[in-house]
Amino acid sequence: MQDNADLLALVRTIPDFPKPGIQFRDITTLIHNGWGLRTAIDRMATASAPYQPTLVAGIEARGFIFGAGIAHQLGLGFVPVRKSKKLPGAVIGIDYELEYGVDRLEIHNDVLGPDDRVLIIDDLIATGGTATATVNLIRMAGAKVSAACFLVDLPDLGGTDRLRAQEVPVETLLVFEGH
Repeated sequence: MQDNADLLALVRTIPDFPKPGIQFRDITTLIHNGWGLRTAIDRMATASAPYQPTLVAGIEARGFIFGAGIAHQLGLGFVPVRKSKKLPGAVIGIDYELEYGVDRLEIHNDVLGPDDRVLIIDDLIATGGTATATVNLIRMAGAKVSAACFLVDLPDLGGTDRLRAQEVPVETLLVFEGH
């Protein structure tokens, strides 16, 4: 694994946000930096290429930032995974549990097929709830998940383990222990 200390230095930690005891990992400082954004996308694309995806799916909203850049780097199409009622036309969706309620993710019903190998991209994985729902949505659409790649992993929250339990290879660039 590549040493990503240079990118790690661009992520700001904000203590006690959004509530006491949480160490919020703010990537806006990284994406504001032209070199940091380009380098993160380049490294995520390099880490993802061996999984031979045919499409990239970015999870709303910051997964769009990295996913579109990675799709461009790999010469692939991009599938936006959106929150409920954000896409026009016919969609398929999946409901998933949040800490305090339920949310829904959707994709167009005609963008994935059995020959597609989809690379899932998001900025951060914590508990893995949204990423796991995305895996299930892609599989529900009849496609395969080739891998998932995240800029930031919070391993203490178990999200990467959840994905690996679903037989999804996971790549991450930056790891922050703790919550």
